[in-house]
Amino acid sequence: MKTDDYQTIIEEIDSDLPPVTFERIRKPAGHGLKKMPDSMAQFIHSQDDSVDSFQFTYHASRHEQSWLLESLGSIYEENWISDILRMVKGGKEATVYLCAAGHSVRASMLAAKIYRPRMLRNLKNDQLYREGRAVLDKDSHIVKDLGMLKAEHKRSVYGEQIRHQSWIAYEFMSLKKLHAAGANVPEPYEMGINAILMGYIGDEQSGAPTLNTVSLHPAEVKPLFDRVLKNIDIMLASRIVHGDLSAYNILYWDGQITLIDFPQVISPLGHRSAYQIFSRDIKRLCEYFARQGLQTAPARLAADLWRSHGYRLGPEIHPRDLDADDPRDRKLWKEG
Repeated sequence: MKTDDYQTIIEEIDSDLPPVTFERIRKPAGHGLKKMPDSMAQFIHSQDDSVDSFQFTYHASRHEQSWLLESLGSIYEENWISDILRMVKGGKEATVYLCAAGHSVRASMLAAKIYRPRMLRNLKNDQLYREGRAVLDKDSHIVKDLGMLKAEHKRSVYGEQIRHQSWIAYEFMSLKKLHAAGANVPEPYEMGINAILMGYIGDEQSGAPTLNTVSLHPAEVKPLFDRVLKNIDIMLASRIVHGDLSAYNILYWDGQITLIDFPQVISPLGHRSAYQIFSRDIKRLCEYFARQGLQTAPARLAADLWRSHGYRLGPEIHPRDLDADDPRDRKLWKEG
């Protein structure tokens, strides 16, 4: 039974009952229970896991505090987190906070990624990444309701909320799929109306830096490059193209990498510009590793990876995107 049905029944029952009035009983001054000891009050408060009791360590501004409570309130009530400790990083898409884990998870620290409202996001041409994608709801299920789809298409206020939730759901769904496949991505735990809770990379003092800020030891360069390619191979096998992959979206910690930021993922089969976007990802990664002393052939590498999973190089691929002096690339262009 839906909530609205319950409300209708309650209203009908109420209409059949006689009105009830209450007389306020005045008590003598000082009458009543004694003041509860502070220790007992604190204990009772600690047993209250409703959002109204959510008081966190992080010193947020008044506006930010409301934003945090709205975004993480349900996650707190479900005991995924017990505290918000500090801000880790603010970005064009979202802000990441370090949280103390609650009883629902074994990890001691978690990362909460809270998304900026769409009108405040700084990602250009996000419509490009929505091509060929179904609309997802808050449970990562495909939206089939015609009213919701119509609102999303018309870009009404409600429609923008649907688009925003779908954007978040794609990241959560991609993280779940890739983590299960063995990719180096944060473990996803829960998704809220405006946030994703995931594994935290770093320590209590600082989060893991992004790879673009790191100068690798020469002995690390080739193994880490190979590890990135392994992750790209897993993504292609999972029919996922990151869409914005670069050294800016890879974390580095204790000699290991973690790929992040997946809301703009596209399908290698369902997007007309999938290969161009994929090859751009490869080019950006190769540019970083070239600065670390590793020379690669990004165009040929992208083509080889793409073809290794059975994806065809369509007629939109221009020969200049391949190496004209490499017979393998000439063969790929003729076959594509």
